[in-house]
Amino acid sequence: MTGAVIGLGAGIGLLLILLGLMAPRAQRQSHTSWLRRTIDRAGLERVGPSAIVGACVSLAALSGLLVVAISGVLILGLLAAVVFGYLPLAVLRRKARTRGIALRSAWPDAVDMLGSAVRAGMSLPEAVIDLGVRGPEALRPAFRSFAADYRASGSFALALDGLKQSLGDPVADRVIVSLGIAREVGGSDLGRVLGTLSDFLRQDARARGEIEARQSWTVNAARVAVAAPWITLLLLCTRPETVAAYSTAMGAIIILGSAALSVVAYRVMTAIGKLPDEPRVLA
Repeated sequence: MTGAVIGLGAGIGLLLILLGLMAPRAQRQSHTSWLRRTIDRAGLERVGPSAIVGACVSLAALSGLLVVAISGVLILGLLAAVVFGYLPLAVLRRKARTRGIALRSAWPDAVDMLGSAVRAGMSLPEAVIDLGVRGPEALRPAFRSFAADYRASGSFALALDGLKQSLGDPVADRVIVSLGIAREVGGSDLGRVLGTLSDFLRQDARARGEIEARQSWTVNAARVAVAAPWITLLLLCTRPETVAAYSTAMGAIIILGSAALSVVAYRVMTAIGKLPDEPRVLA
């Protein structure tokens, strides 16, 4: 048992070192860029990519050692290290998706408030700054940062760029670009344009919400279907005869094949029940 634990720890360490050395520099930068964008979309600007990577590595090592200590099967420990090592990324992506839904639901009210403020005679920068105080709760921190940037630089365009960067949301991109154009062009139709944009955003959020509610059962069913057999296997590995069976080469092949089928089935089911993410074409 001690030898298996030591071997698992050494194997995970060597695997991480080899992956880091073999990955091209540009590819590592691309991965960091993707991770940074996901962190920003989750609203965790103060968290660095290195903290997420460290959490993945630590959780992978701990979970792998724990599963080997419980079951005595080395291949199960390696699979557990892979699954639980991905868990921080899964939580991060879920938080980013949840925040995106909250922002999408808040934008129609924010645009309505902007239109009302403009029709009441406020300038566009003042109306945007006012959202940091009276706007939807989910958007207030971003607009307070906008107010600080605008007071520091005096440039509405630069403050809008900072707002777009902090929100990291496709809907925010459309609204912010509309505000920038309205600031540059001017005109008396800004209130009507904002009202039209608010109606469009509200209809889009309602339609996506209804579809996501109807299809959420597919994702939940996929998670239950994938997790149940592996929990059962882990419980069975408390019996010595099961450990002996899966410690052989054939047992390892069966576990790896089952893991591959589980991943493929889960990806297919989640792809069926997931709406495509809206791209940030104006980022």
